[in-house]
Amino acid sequence: MTTRTPLIAAIAAASLSTAAFAQSGGMNDNPMVGGAEMFADRTIVENAVNSADHTTLVAAVQQADLVETLSGPGPFTVFAPTNAAFDMISDDSLSQLMMDEHKAQLAQILTCHVVAANAMSDAIAGMIADDGGTHPVETVGGCTLQAKMSGGTITLTDEQGRSADVTIADVKQSNGVIHVIDRVLLPAM
Repeated sequence: MTTRTPLIAAIAAASLSTAAFAQSGGMNDNPMVGGAEMFADRTIVENAVNSADHTTLVAAVQQADLVETLSGPGPFTVFAPTNAAFDMISDDSLSQLMMDEHKAQLAQILTCHVVAANAMSDAIAGMIADDGGTHPVETVGGCTLQAKMSGGTITLTDEQGRSADVTIADVKQSNGVIHVIDRVLLPAM
């Protein structure tokens, strides 16, 4: 056991050193998303444009004229579908949505991924627990998502019964938070 004591002391010292470095601002508290470092002092849009996993979402936000809104003061919680999530939609359907004549429908779909609050995952988990396992989430787009916990993962179910898992939670932004999800959520149609 005496040979482990120096090792434990070294690990503890390294942990304290890392914690002090992180508190001094030397380390980013946010995860990498799409190969890009996310910065808590940048807006949702300023960070999203750097994520290689969110190019389709960024293009859709631009097409729907939501850049200015999501660059505003918020606070916003954005459940951000990845490119792989958008790939589950047929090319024809996605191309149609991206047309000028369907801009309003695209905007509604996108705003069904936005909540007008800064909702970190621990707060969402608490609301789910307080509501007996399912918490309704009202979105800016007028949709109501149903949030549940599955193991340690937050799962959102849209008004069509389709579910998305939060794959990366709590990506802090200057105007809110992003939670990366693995499926595009849709309103009742």
